[in-house]
Amino acid sequence: MDTRQLAAFCSVVERRSFSQAAERLGVTQPAVSQQIRALEQRLGRKLIDRSGRRVEPTEAGMRLYRSAQRLLALEQQLLDELDADTDDRLRGRLELGSSSGPGGNVVPQLLCDFAAQEPDVSVALSIFDTQTVVEMVAERELELGIVGAARKHRSVAFEPILRDEVVLVCAPDHPFAGRSITLEELRSEPLILMQEGAGVRQVVEDELRERGVRLRDLPVRLELGLQESVRSAALGGYGATFISHVAVEADLAEGRLALARVEGIEPAREIFLVRGAGRTPTRVAQAFVDFVRARR
Repeated sequence: MDTRQLAAFCSVVERRSFSQAAERLGVTQPAVSQQIRALEQRLGRKLIDRSGRRVEPTEAGMRLYRSAQRLLALEQQLLDELDADTDDRLRGRLELGSSSGPGGNVVPQLLCDFAAQEPDVSVALSIFDTQTVVEMVAERELELGIVGAARKHRSVAFEPILRDEVVLVCAPDHPFAGRSITLEELRSEPLILMQEGAGVRQVVEDELRERGVRLRDLPVRLELGLQESVRSAALGGYGATFISHVAVEADLAEGRLALARVEGIEPAREIFLVRGAGRTPTRVAQAFVDFVRARR
């Protein structure tokens, strides 16, 4: 089977667009369309549904996509191994997914340092919520991910690489500012939360549940997506929020936000590297894994 056709097909599925797939592959849109038509003729099946506003894979297309990802990864691994026989320099592209917490501060620094160490490797980072990153690694749409919570999934493996404290922050004039408060007091003021699926929210929910408190019993006024959203709301004085300490270090140091401690809970989370279970890594991916492990 022509792997160029498979690469074009996988790019269309991932981008849901012929034009974006062509841009990613560095070819024209008609060339991508021709590759897909040739693949459909070769297999005798319709693989892409073009009838809606966005192109979508058919059921047969999704089955092919999962297998094609494995085949393309093996092809890349073979090419990397052949390159390694004649050239010790690492070359290729690292595509990584991250949840918004680590992806806002920790991961960019890791990737910049890795790129500086490996100048012939190009790096691309995409941001999603934790559950989406896990699913994309499981479905082999991404080779690696970094998330702030380990979600049980038989198709992926989690490896802790960093520890991150989760703190309650608020505006400096908030009643909680600079204080140690009880769980009962936590019920007295409006809270701002990240959306379901966010790693920080899961950590806080687990901590509270151990002490017999359910998150839905607290006065949640705003659910505002991911980390930067709740940080902005807290800065605006709209309530207190739980957030990664790393994400607000500068705000705390400059007095824009204040810490509060909730008696009896000390939420913290591990930052995890996510890999496909049983998947043989490409040379570039393995180099990044080794790089991260060396920094622990």
